[in-house]
Amino acid sequence: MDTFKTVSQELKHTFDRNFYERAKYIPSANETVEIFRALKDFLYQYPLVCHENVCDAPLKILADRLAKQIKNSLCFLCPEKGDCSACDDKARQITLDFIAHLPALQKLLVSDVNAAYEGDPAAVSPVEPLLCYPGIAAITFQRMAHFLYARGVRLIPRIVTEYAHSVTGIDIHPGAQIGPAFFIDHGTGVVIGETCVIGANVKLYQGVTLGAKSFPLDENGNPVKGIKRHPNLQDNVIIYAEATVLGNVTIGKNSVIGANQWVTRDVPPDTKVG
Repeated sequence: MDTFKTVSQELKHTFDRNFYERAKYIPSANETVEIFRALKDFLYQYPLVCHENVCDAPLKILADRLAKQIKNSLCFLCPEKGDCSACDDKARQITLDFIAHLPALQKLLVSDVNAAYEGDPAAVSPVEPLLCYPGIAAITFQRMAHFLYARGVRLIPRIVTEYAHSVTGIDIHPGAQIGPAFFIDHGTGVVIGETCVIGANVKLYQGVTLGAKSFPLDENGNPVKGIKRHPNLQDNVIIYAEATVLGNVTIGKNSVIGANQWVTRDVPPDTKVG
């Protein structure tokens, strides 16, 4: 108990004075997960999500719930005291943009499902990867989360992708930029870092890590944030099981990285490693 009190006191000192006043704006992880699970189902059940900014009633309800969680996320991290009109307006606009983006997101996800079906001879129909493959679930949540992440929403995307990580074993940061027809076969243990840029028609197998090298430190000994530190995979790259690619390196188009390889340098196009 004494140890717990000491740790609590130490943590308390790491937060600014306004932290506890703003804590009421921390978004609900449970509510957020419920919203995005429902959005995932909606994306795969309706051929057209919105038409001329007119949305189906169930989607309108989800949008209202999402706007509240986005507002909380913005207010919690806002340098102001929170609950300002600017955060409210921004949350509403981001939500409208997100809903408007869903048809395009649908097309991307269809390309992912087709890539899984065409890339796996064990799949008997496209419905099988859609319903059963952890890679499809992981990329679905990541693509939704990435849209919000790219627009400055931080907590919501991390909640979404960490939920996907917990149920699929696949860890894709919401900041990663991923092109169409992306397929993760099997999937367990795959890690894709924040600043990864992945082209079209890329295929990864289980245990692949697209990570960073040791972080550079600033003058105070803290890791430098906001720098490009993860790999770039060009179109039609295949990386087999348990391979590790580290740092801001580029794997050229049509290249293949064999299983259990350790890559920390650029790989030219049309190259086989291992």
